[in-house]
Amino acid sequence: MKTQIVYPQSEAVITREKAAAKVQPKAATRLLFIDNIRVYLTILVILHHLMITYAGTGSWIYFEDRADLLTEVVGSIFTTVNQIYFMGLFLLISAYFVPGSYERKGAGRFLKDRLVRLGIPLAIYSWIIHPLLVYVYLRVVAGIRQPFWEYFPRQYFGEGYLIGQGPLWFVETLLILTLVYVAVRLLFRSCPAEPISDRAFPGGAAISLFAVLVALVTFVLRLWIPEGWNFKPLNLQFPYFPGYIALFLVGLVAYRRNWFLTLSEKTGRRWLWGCALILLIGYPVAIILGGAMENDSVFLGGWHWQALFWAFMSSFLAVGLCIGVLYLFRRYANRQGRLSRFLVPNAYTAYIIHAPVIVAVALALRGLDFHPLLKFALAALVSVSLCFGLSSLIRKLPYTDRVL
Repeated sequence: MKTQIVYPQSEAVITREKAAAKVQPKAATRLLFIDNIRVYLTILVILHHLMITYAGTGSWIYFEDRADLLTEVVGSIFTTVNQIYFMGLFLLISAYFVPGSYERKGAGRFLKDRLVRLGIPLAIYSWIIHPLLVYVYLRVVAGIRQPFWEYFPRQYFGEGYLIGQGPLWFVETLLILTLVYVAVRLLFRSCPAEPISDRAFPGGAAISLFAVLVALVTFVLRLWIPEGWNFKPLNLQFPYFPGYIALFLVGLVAYRRNWFLTLSEKTGRRWLWGCALILLIGYPVAIILGGAMENDSVFLGGWHWQALFWAFMSSFLAVGLCIGVLYLFRRYANRQGRLSRFLVPNAYTAYIIHAPVIVAVALALRGLDFHPLLKFALAALVSVSLCFGLSSLIRKLPYTDRVL
């Protein structure tokens, strides 16, 4: 670790910094299973938005509106479970590498790197790609004839949008949290960072307490802003943010303590089985007894037992699935073959471009008279291949290596 002494320090502090400098953090090495998790989550995001296209179970640009009961049920379960954990896990593993990168590069270079890697794609997507995508979609499907230079300022910004539209809300969130991290490190730059060392992964009681606290904060927040509420200028759904912020903070701590590597098989299996039981028993009970089939608004927020139940269930599922995915990939996917070596470097760009790709694929296939789930499977195969294939071509363009 790079040691920076800003003010005269005591001998004990200097000794601690020297000891920390001798530690070779395992988190600084290439963790192949984490790379593979990024690919998995990227593909899951693509499938998530495709499922919304065909099942209508969420917010998206294009809906085919041909879903039957089976498609709606499958789509609802698939998108609901994804929503509970996959973006939180993205933030968790992203945060894991923030401290090491900050300490290797220093505040200035790290900040510049994050602004380039996150800020440029965020701006290009928000102000060019997404407006063009919506505009082209409206011309093709709705038949509008308004020129783009009139549509963009009046309809796009006129509706309250500013930045972070579409899937790039995640990149915006990661950038905001990273900027806060840099600000805190600079504010407390005289305090030495905690040495990196192997620490035992938290036990069941500590993990459960964490899930309970996140659930309570989420429930209280949703008394005022229910699930689904969106701060339109930044396209941020704050009702989900207690879990997002908490998992980001856990990622920062996990780096210092090598938790991704000290997670035991016993803990991983236990939380996987726990999640399976919650999904098999708790989810159907909530749907049936809570009256979700008739009115799901009581689950989304307010003084309702369903909202409290849903906050707790979502929190425990999010924590358990994050632990379970980390365990499974470290246990069974801590390697890379030829396919993985192609997918890993292209995952970030595939995430950025996937919205226009899957909308184009869905529109191209809309004339096929297939069952929605069969069409989803076909569109998934084509879309995932196109996203990663186009990503590899985009990354060969001049200067893209500095951003993507």
